[in-house]
Amino acid sequence: MRLDSLDIIVTAPPAPGWGGHYWILVKVTTDTGITGWGEVYAASVGPEAQSAVIRDVFDRHMAGENPENIELMFRRVYSSGFTQRPDLTVMGAFSGLEIACWDILGKDRDRPVHALIGGRMNDRLRAYSYLYPLPQHDVAGFWNDPDQAAESALDLVARGYTAVKFDPAGPYTIRGGHMPALSDITRSATFCRSIRDAVGDRADLLFGTHGQFSTAGAIRMAQALEPYDPLWFEEPVPPDNPDSMAEVARATSIPVAAGERLTTKAEFATLLRTGAATILQPALGRVGGIWEAKKIAAMAEAWNVQMAPHLYCGPVEWAANIHFAASIPNLLMIETIETGFHSALIKDAITVEDGHVVPPSAPGLGFEIDEDLARAHPWTGTSLHLQMQEAPCDYAQENRFQGGAPRD
Repeated sequence: MRLDSLDIIVTAPPAPGWGGHYWILVKVTTDTGITGWGEVYAASVGPEAQSAVIRDVFDRHMAGENPENIELMFRRVYSSGFTQRPDLTVMGAFSGLEIACWDILGKDRDRPVHALIGGRMNDRLRAYSYLYPLPQHDVAGFWNDPDQAAESALDLVARGYTAVKFDPAGPYTIRGGHMPALSDITRSATFCRSIRDAVGDRADLLFGTHGQFSTAGAIRMAQALEPYDPLWFEEPVPPDNPDSMAEVARATSIPVAAGERLTTKAEFATLLRTGAATILQPALGRVGGIWEAKKIAAMAEAWNVQMAPHLYCGPVEWAANIHFAASIPNLLMIETIETGFHSALIKDAITVEDGHVVPPSAPGLGFEIDEDLARAHPWTGTSLHLQMQEAPCDYAQENRFQGGAPRD
């Protein structure tokens, strides 16, 4: 069996667009007619440029190869262009293609992917979700409203979730870490208090940031949040500075989580060596794929660190996360996004039940993509999957961040 052909679909979730502006899905077919699906997460170039990279990686390093040879193909791609170092764009392309290889292997052997990577360690996966607006909420105002956030948290708890994530801490800017405005610290603490008052000890609070803060600013923010006992403080400083992240981790009782913007074991090893994070969040559509994530989980196990695979894209990466999570002993929880489009794209093959996911037993990743639906929603915009603002933090007026990259 050899990898034979590649198709790429860039599909855009309908409004409100939770999961990013578009999803890059890859369809790989073997010379025996078996099809596998993968997904590339949050490319740092536009979808047309990233599609060209995906095709180049496939044609140059994978076409004609046995899909079993994951390690060989990874080393080809990791070393391409005389590099042998983490390359976000190239490894993102490989990640989606690698996930498709596992889907192919599972279908060829009539086994779910998790059975091929160590077997089922976890029969039921604890899930969490971001807080999203409910039908009665004002979407534009939701992201800065602690009372609406508390209502959304109660809705998730009523559906069985035991952890909720939110990120009211101000702007994500291209300028690197900044000192948060005092109003941003106050709002963040108010969010934590309102949600904690609403859910009590029925759910953990997951405080999301995305590398906004300077080291001192992150420590100030953490001190304001500590009374509400969040389970994690996510990526408090920019991801290019693990030493600063380790300084934050030493200064707070809140566990630091990080990893969605990193790729390969090389970058995660630095988090472990420095003590920068005790919860790792690889995005399998970026990190190097399922096999590389398994290596990262094994390293983390030796450091007594837990895994919480990240998700902010479509359901193919979600499925990869699920099979990965089912197979590891140091799982904390998995991220989910529940929308009608996510479910319809995989024909309701995987669902969240009472705040948990049962790993599928069907061959491969456990679903077939509804290609007609995916192609009926092409991306026609100019934005990237996720974007950061150029304007700096505003210390005079309220900082308003519209979460979740909603559609216009």
